[in-house]
Amino acid sequence: MPGQTVQARILSHHPWGVLVEIVGYENAGLSASIDMIQRFSQTTSSHDELLALFPPIGSQINAVIEQIHRWHPPVSVRLTIRPADLESLVRSCDFCGEAITLGLGGDALVLDSRSSDGPGSHTIISHRHCLAERIRPENSGERARALKIGKMC
Repeated sequence: MPGQTVQARILSHHPWGVLVEIVGYENAGLSASIDMIQRFSQTTSSHDELLALFPPIGSQINAVIEQIHRWHPPVSVRLTIRPADLESLVRSCDFCGEAITLGLGGDALVLDSRSSDGPGSHTIISHRHCLAERIRPENSGERARALKIGKMC
């Protein structure tokens, strides 16, 4: 789920980043990667400096799930290792556009929308209140559940 912290083992280096396997999901039939260019090229002055940031092949690192794409097999998982993302993954709510924190302590709901007539799904990230506001007022039970889902108290 986006915002979840995982352990990733580096499988190979590529010009854009690294391919990894998520520890515990090695046989799940998914493709996982970390885009090092997009995330770190702004902070490095040369390609060699960027390559030095790539974790060694075979090493195991902490990462956070940034995106999951299930449009067609295999499931594609994009991870992030940016220090700020490891602390707290912040994205935009797909309804209001405001910042929202995914993971522990955040107020994000991660919704997978699926069709009954074919494969694939789409992920929507939402504030609890943004989802609740879009549920019909007469459906007060579902509105209340949207505000409470995932909360222990």
